[in-house]
Amino acid sequence: MRTERFALVAGSYGPGMTAFPASAAPAPPTVQSPPRDPSQAPRTDRAPHTSSAASTSPAVSPAASVAVPSPSPSASGASASSGSSGAARAERACVAELRLSAFAGHRRVRLPFGPLTLLAGPSGSGKTGVLRAYEALARLAGGASLDEVFPDPAACVPEDARPDGQGRRGFRIGCTADGPLGPVRLDIAVQAEPELRVVGERLSAGGLVLLETALRDPARRTVEASWHTGGPAAVTRAALPDDRLGTALLPLRVAGRTEGQRQVLAAAEQMVVALRSVFVCAPRPERMRAPAPVDAGRLTRGCDNLAAVLWRTRAECGRRHALLVEAVRVGCAGPVADVYAEPAGEGRVRAVLDRGNGTRTGFERLGDGELRYAALALVLLTGPGVLEVDSAGEVPEALQTLTVLVDGLDVGLDPRQRAALLGLAGRMCERGHIRLAGAVSDRAWTGEEPAARMVDLVR
Repeated sequence: MRTERFALVAGSYGPGMTAFPASAAPAPPTVQSPPRDPSQAPRTDRAPHTSSAASTSPAVSPAASVAVPSPSPSASGASASSGSSGAARAERACVAELRLSAFAGHRRVRLPFGPLTLLAGPSGSGKTGVLRAYEALARLAGGASLDEVFPDPAACVPEDARPDGQGRRGFRIGCTADGPLGPVRLDIAVQAEPELRVVGERLSAGGLVLLETALRDPARRTVEASWHTGGPAAVTRAALPDDRLGTALLPLRVAGRTEGQRQVLAAAEQMVVALRSVFVCAPRPERMRAPAPVDAGRLTRGCDNLAAVLWRTRAECGRRHALLVEAVRVGCAGPVADVYAEPAGEGRVRAVLDRGNGTRTGFERLGDGELRYAALALVLLTGPGVLEVDSAGEVPEALQTLTVLVDGLDVGLDPRQRAALLGLAGRMCERGHIRLAGAVSDRAWTGEEPAARMVDLVR
């Protein structure tokens, strides 16, 4: 078994023990990005940049083998030649690549993400780890602390990673966010043992390092941060907490007086916007059968309160509700004329299927596959910008793109349900308001859906 000593900590810990090389952002040595056109350097007045994720070479490592078909302009959502709607999609910030340099069972892995991304592979190939890393970055971008995001940090450390002389071990993850500024890279190094803390972070765009942090003094709960200024001083230095993502804190620390500072703020905003709008969907059929409080609010990750959400959304957008009924009609056994919630007493409501012949079937009678299918269809049809009630005029359009993460997307679904759900996902993701990344056990079930980007993981 190959072993590797933990070498994430930075600066004064010792020679050569830096979180990232001083000259460039960390990148897997086996994958070379295409040469960057100097004209693509990030500027606030530049035109939307077309994502380069489709042209990125697949990862070559023992942990994963990536096969990426060339997406059509409509599938990628990044082609300005596809008309005004395509240009609008290119304006939206989105995650184009996830990097697992050293995380759980993954090493030197680069995974491209499109509007509809399916992670395929057998049990133990690391699909759950990929989605967990994505969710972790999203929560950090939203301002969560490390201990909230990583309750068991030791599980994120590669199994064969050996501690250094001070007993330190850790992990490294990162991503690329595409959007109006072009590709913006974020990479972070986290020490998991003996204490959980960020030991290095780098935000870069167009070959320029915009933010870099390093842990200089282990006795202090801060990291030394330096960000691009572009004025009389090349960089600004300050201390940031070692339990938060520095990129998410930049809007509170950078004045924005110089062009360089505005460039830093724009890149940080694009990264945070691309990451933070994530909904992890893990339907729990055993909880969906029970009535839900009518004031349960937004849909939870387990979809426990699906009945309450149906109670609210059925009256808010008749068109989208009709699409939901059509989807449920395909995925549930027997005739379906309507899907709605009805009072169940004590301030609760229960979800039912109207069979159209006077019969109403409560969700408590449906099978696990039917319940999972109905929940996933509802999620795809109720993302930001889809239902009128969820649209906020004061929120930038880019913030209204929701990324849905689903582990075990195909669990409990029969071939008809799988095909119908994938077709619905392809149509909704093509519009640009919602993105879906799901893990499946076998790529064969996806059929001929052209909008899906398949990423194969192997043990």
